[in-house]
Amino acid sequence: MDTPDLGKLAIDRSTAPQRSGRRRRSLWLALLVVLLAAALFAARAMSGRPHVETVGVALAWPAQEYTLLNATGYVAPQRKAAISSKATGRLEWLGVLEGSRVRKDELIARLENRDVSAALGQAEANVRVARANLVQAKAELQDARNALRRASGLLAQKFIAQAAYDAAEARYDKARAGVAGMDAAIAAAEANARAARVALDQTLIRAPFDGVILTKSANVGDNITPFSSAADSKGAVVTMADMDTLEVEADVSESSLAKIAVGQPVEIQLDALPTLRLSGVVSRMVPTVDRSKATLLVKVRFIERDPRVLPDMSARVAFLSRALRPDEERPLPALPPAALAKRDGRLVAFVINDGKARATPVTAGRKLGDLVAVNGGPVGQKVVLRPPERLEDGMAVEVAAK
Repeated sequence: MDTPDLGKLAIDRSTAPQRSGRRRRSLWLALLVVLLAAALFAARAMSGRPHVETVGVALAWPAQEYTLLNATGYVAPQRKAAISSKATGRLEWLGVLEGSRVRKDELIARLENRDVSAALGQAEANVRVARANLVQAKAELQDARNALRRASGLLAQKFIAQAAYDAAEARYDKARAGVAGMDAAIAAAEANARAARVALDQTLIRAPFDGVILTKSANVGDNITPFSSAADSKGAVVTMADMDTLEVEADVSESSLAKIAVGQPVEIQLDALPTLRLSGVVSRMVPTVDRSKATLLVKVRFIERDPRVLPDMSARVAFLSRALRPDEERPLPALPPAALAKRDGRLVAFVINDGKARATPVTAGRKLGDLVAVNGGPVGQKVVLRPPERLEDGMAVEVAAK
């Protein structure tokens, strides 16, 4: 075997500097390309449409500035009743529907009452019979009185015996007792007639107060059993409420009770009517804490009323530090402070219109929570949030998708 020539394995270093120089030039060239691309991208970004975020001009209420505490609750009538009859029977007539307005003592429904009506007629007839008997008894009394007077004169002249006079006197006493008996009979008959009249009236279901029918629990033909469970409306014909006694029952944490007092002004907002704000006042606080929730029930009375407010509507109550003035009961256009910018010494908001930002002069007002009230802000329009420094009036913008 031939011995390998180790001299041929030596490294040729004559070409290394040339390769290293070419590599450095390639790196510098790549870096230059990247810088040129970045500059081109920046130039295009500066000359193209800026990407902006938008926010709507909302309506904010001045009450937010004076709100000490917020709570939720439900509308409930202070006066509510499940109405039934004291009598048991079949419902013969029902004269109301849900939503019907009724007056106090107005007839709502009627049970079958022909038997009770007949009993009343019989009792009234007995009264008439007793009164006729009284007339007869008084006539007999008058006759006995006259006979006694004649007997007394004859006895004085010794024309009749003492026994005849005694008989006339006894007849008079008996007639007088008969009149007293007839008076008692009339009183008993009239009492029976009143009882029959009450029994008949118990078959007539009347409204106990002015109000509105909330629910109808029975139909014509149903048997009414008032003592079954009127509270569960199983024996009730209708349920009604006095709408003039509506109030809000709100649960307030016991740790926040120091912020609430009877007579404190509040603002009430209903979830069903979000644009409606009604003023109210703390009416009373139930003196019992719910251990399971650590809350106290606070009842709020409406000062302003609206016919659209109904029982069991959910409501939000803002407890205020003071009552609102008339000019504070209207909402104001408001924006986040970040949506306002200064251009040429003026405070403006950039309103998006047909893909362009229009600088609209505004005047900043009071702070309403996290917003600032503005005059001149178009309600419902979209404005640029955090407008860039280079944004000018009429510049086309690209709104970022949310």
